[in-house]
Amino acid sequence: MEDKLDGFFIETDVEILISTMNRDSLDFLVLMFPHSHFSNFSILIVNQTQTDKILTSTYSNVRVINSFEKGLSKSRNLAFENATGKILVIADDDIVYPEGFITKIINAYHKFPEAAAINFSAVNSDGNLIKKYPSRSKSNLNIFDILNTSSIEMTINRSVFDVKKIQFDENFGLGSFFEMGEEAIFLFDLKEKKQQLVFEPQAIVIHNNQTSSDKKNTIERYYIQGALFSRIFKKKYFFWLLIKLFFELKQNKIKLSNIKTVLESAKKGHEKFEIIQYGNRK
Repeated sequence: MEDKLDGFFIETDVEILISTMNRDSLDFLVLMFPHSHFSNFSILIVNQTQTDKILTSTYSNVRVINSFEKGLSKSRNLAFENATGKILVIADDDIVYPEGFITKIINAYHKFPEAAAINFSAVNSDGNLIKKYPSRSKSNLNIFDILNTSSIEMTINRSVFDVKKIQFDENFGLGSFFEMGEEAIFLFDLKEKKQQLVFEPQAIVIHNNQTSSDKKNTIERYYIQGALFSRIFKKKYFFWLLIKLFFELKQNKIKLSNIKTVLESAKKGHEKFEIIQYGNRK
């Protein structure tokens, strides 16, 4: 473990890891950082692309990796492998960072110096929270907190991450077999290693677009969640699926008439995961 003095962070310790695709210009960064030129921040971009569309940078603080693989989790893991910052901020290319976001992140890690990961909140362009968050700091995220996390809310303490060697599961995330859930798996794996996971009720990012889960219909979501819950909860996956079903019925997100259909979809996702993960061809 690093010396305790290394727990004192400064702004240059924060590195923003951006996953994007098919870029050949850094212009998109102007929109992401409207309050200060993007070159004032430490940024690592993973650009998943083709050989005829290469992204380059002339700024010392902005590094670029052009990758010819596909899959968001592959992009995140490649960024982790090449990151140099002490605090890593997970980013997509369609978000905006408000003024002072770095200070909020640093202050949170000074408040929770042993945290492996600290989640924050996101707002839309009107300044309204994009979903329901805890109103106070939480020093130990539970499974419901983990399942409610979006990747753009996540920051990572690399000194802890490097020790544990935990990465995103490349079977999950956009461009993979199951196109959601990689954030929850990553955080759950950290929790399984007895690492501290924190939520701090500070908005560090603006996001107006739909999330991956918002874009999925109910049948697609339950297919993916059948796989996701199998990955996280293993033999108890169906029990947790029923809990989710209960809450969504209570919140009128699904109808009683849809229960059979969504459970059948979840079962297919579970079976697909079993085949991929274990070669269990039932």
